[in-house]
Amino acid sequence: MKFPIIYDADVCVIGGSCTGVFAAIRAARAGAKTVLIERNNCFGGTATAGLVNVWHTLKDVDGKEQIIFGLTDEVEQRLARQGAVEIVNSDSVGCRFNSARLSCLLDDMVTESGIKVLLHTSFVCAETDGDRIREITVVNKDGPGVIRAAFFIDATGDGDVASFIGLEKYRHAALQPPSSCFLLRGTTAGVNIGKLIQEHGAEFGLDDDWGWGGPIPGVDGVSFRADNHVFGVDCSCADDLTRAEMHGRRQARAFTDLLKTYVGEQYEMVATCSSIGVRETVHYRTRFAADEHSLLTGKDYPDTVMRGTYRVDIHHQHDNGITFKYLTGKTETHYGKGSGTVVGNWRRDLGMDENYAKFYSVPFSILVQEKYANFIPVGRMLDADEGAFGALRVMVNLNQLGEAAGTAAALCVASDSDIRTLDGVRVRKALGL
Repeated sequence: MKFPIIYDADVCVIGGSCTGVFAAIRAARAGAKTVLIERNNCFGGTATAGLVNVWHTLKDVDGKEQIIFGLTDEVEQRLARQGAVEIVNSDSVGCRFNSARLSCLLDDMVTESGIKVLLHTSFVCAETDGDRIREITVVNKDGPGVIRAAFFIDATGDGDVASFIGLEKYRHAALQPPSSCFLLRGTTAGVNIGKLIQEHGAEFGLDDDWGWGGPIPGVDGVSFRADNHVFGVDCSCADDLTRAEMHGRRQARAFTDLLKTYVGEQYEMVATCSSIGVRETVHYRTRFAADEHSLLTGKDYPDTVMRGTYRVDIHHQHDNGITFKYLTGKTETHYGKGSGTVVGNWRRDLGMDENYAKFYSVPFSILVQEKYANFIPVGRMLDADEGAFGALRVMVNLNQLGEAAGTAAALCVASDSDIRTLDGVRVRKALGL
């Protein structure tokens, strides 16, 4: 059965997280006719549908020199003009923003860039011709339809397109578990949540699980919460994803009921995320696999397309803990909500001096798969060991990789070239790095 052609483009981006949106904007601004499809009702992914309103710093590890620019910087500046962002620049938080405002701003930016947009639209399958993807089939309110393009970017998070076209994939032994985020009315300032969980959490079915939260700029009396993980799930599997979404909402309700019962009736859930915060599922092999040691020691590359300082951040699957490793050498493992902390120094353990790297880098080749001439997988499905992935999976880093993917796609379209032979130095220069 033949389906109607919905759109014919230079670049097709599947997935409208900030990673995908930034890829589409970069491609469009470079002159490529671009289409962007997203299965949800808004763009932004974890930052909007997931309610996670935190990006890490754009400065080096000492907080002195700005090392990240591009669209993340542009978005922060535009949100600041709306009073919708608060700059923090700590180890954990570079800025906090209003997720609803970000959603509207991303609408503005894709419109300004002349991108064809299809929301509530899901990828179904792809047609290939030798080493090229010819078209994809999507489905939305109009039924099934075909999008043709010269180049395709998979920014679906789990690599839905990459999986369909048969790219080599793997999973780490212990996936970082997801968290279901929500908005809470009522301040928790002065509330010893750790003690509350330890004394009464079991009454509500809550573990002593590591979690966090924070304010929302411009919104008084409401905070963001990510207090629990959903363990033992792989959210690239339909049954697990369904179970995770439902269990995550139960945890949010239970946490709120705990506060209402033992602190005060002022607490209530305002909103739950429309998409659970997935940290990790499947990974796809690319030309470059990031490793923790090279990352934390600040190795640079001729084709660097991403810079960052966010620490290695590994959420445990087995013991309600989280491990951080910093460029400076500091290591910390925290268990539960303040139940215990173990500290160390990885540089000292390796016999290294105190001349730590100010930031780390990732090369363009992390985006280059070997099977198709006109395809890039980008996002949390990246090729990395457990430690490097713990640092690279966060939004500001993936934002930059999205920009690199869109830039590379536009360069390939303009010169009718193969992504596997594209000079990554050209991409770096086009990004201004």
